[in-house]
Amino acid sequence: MMVATAEKVSAVAYGAARRRWASKKVRVRLGNLLSLRWAAIALILVGWFVYYPIVDNFIVSTTDEDIYTGEVTNVGLANYDRLLHDPIVLVALFNNCLYALISVVFQVFGAFLLAAIIEDLRSERWRRFWRAVYFVPSAISITVTGLLFYFIYQPQIGLLDAALARLGLGQLVQPWLGNEHTAIYAIIAMSQWQGFGYTTLLFAIAIQKIPRDLYDAATMDGAGALRRLWNITFPLTREMTGLMVIVTVAGAFQVFNEVMVMTAGGPNNSSQVLGTWLY
Repeated sequence: MMVATAEKVSAVAYGAARRRWASKKVRVRLGNLLSLRWAAIALILVGWFVYYPIVDNFIVSTTDEDIYTGEVTNVGLANYDRLLHDPIVLVALFNNCLYALISVVFQVFGAFLLAAIIEDLRSERWRRFWRAVYFVPSAISITVTGLLFYFIYQPQIGLLDAALARLGLGQLVQPWLGNEHTAIYAIIAMSQWQGFGYTTLLFAIAIQKIPRDLYDAATMDGAGALRRLWNITFPLTREMTGLMVIVTVAGAFQVFNEVMVMTAGGPNNSSQVLGTWLY
């Protein structure tokens, strides 16, 4: 009798446990479905506003449309064949790659070194001062900056050539934007000046989040400034460094305003980038 009762109680307990497990499983599945609902909304938005335009652009690129009559002709991959055999496209692609390489060197690693130097200053007042000084150019519109440097590079009234002549470097004086070999470098230099302070400020913020105890301990162990920079600052800001490399390279392939304002792709298409040549 007692054995039967124990078995009955055990069966009841087992059944209750299974019901609780089943109920919990249903709740988990319901929670997963609700989570998928929000993920589905995000996927729909990304698909509609990002991937659908990419596919649609590819379809449009296989056609030729008369803007006057609206007649559309399917030309297949003829536009791509024309693109690959266009010599200016190679020049523009080279200029974009050059732009990206120089920007990574100066706007990422150069800004990182400058931010580390600023944040290593003992006086908070001086740290704030230098952050503001280097950030001011980033607050100026890229179009305004391009016009400013357009006049700085002028061979007759430009500040750059006048300064070189005063310093006894007259042999370097030249029309910077009118020379095929210097035009793209002059534009890149202007862009570095304009964007350098912004990345410096971001690196300064990342460095401020590093615990000061690490620097104090390294100093007590006899580590110098370069050792602290390499073993503490650089590893603990690698996320910001990676992000800035991605953003800088992406921005280098989207260059448009500075080239259009300063040279419009000239002289002789030597400063064309993909954006201006596409335009």
